[in-house]
Amino acid sequence: MSAAVVDTAVLKTELRLFRREPGSLFWILMFPTLLLVILGSIPHFRESDKSLGGLRPIDAYVPVVVLVAMITAGVQSMPQALTGYRERGILRRMATTPVRPSALLSAQMLVHGLAALVSTLLALAVGRLAFHVRLPEQPAGYVLALLLAILAALALGSVVSAVSRTTRIAGAIGAAVYFPMMFCAGVWLPVQSMPHSLARIVEVTPFGAAARALGQAASGDWPGWSHLGVLAVWTVLLSAAASRWFRWE
Repeated sequence: MSAAVVDTAVLKTELRLFRREPGSLFWILMFPTLLLVILGSIPHFRESDKSLGGLRPIDAYVPVVVLVAMITAGVQSMPQALTGYRERGILRRMATTPVRPSALLSAQMLVHGLAALVSTLLALAVGRLAFHVRLPEQPAGYVLALLLAILAALALGSVVSAVSRTTRIAGAIGAAVYFPMMFCAGVWLPVQSMPHSLARIVEVTPFGAAARALGQAASGDWPGWSHLGVLAVWTVLLSAAASRWFRWE
């Protein structure tokens, strides 16, 4: 059996297992859009805000809920799955089969990346249909920023998996990382509304930079190269750290 066939079988299996996880389906696919609907139901969020450069708060929150899906997939869901496989000895047993452990890692990253993309499309569609949020006016820049943000989220999740010996530890570390990253993404306060000094600090984090890049692309500007660069650097650094620290057993 060829490696490609085995890898495809692993991916199909991981997709099937992911569909059986109601928690992951809700928090990655449904919760971000539900959050958008709740915020959009507040009258103030549908009115222009000078502190946001004339945007409505609901317009500014679409990139935020997109990032919520990525952070949840990368930092909460994927590390739990990978650490569970390691804890139960599944990765070790794979070494004696045609299935490569790296194929499982790739499949996990692809499944969670696709889930984040589906969540993004759902949020954009609901935002447009329910609250008249304009679709990204710089689609190429938006897609580039989106892909870099997903890669950064998955790289961060890989680091959490690498340093966690058990699912309990993965959950604790994931939670410790999750809430600061949510703050940086602008869940409690959009990056555009933050005080200048705080915004400058947040913009050197992966999801602060992603929030700014997605917001710029949504309004029709090309994402700032500094923000895209921050995302690329974090992805490389986190991937290198995960590669160095990850253990199959």
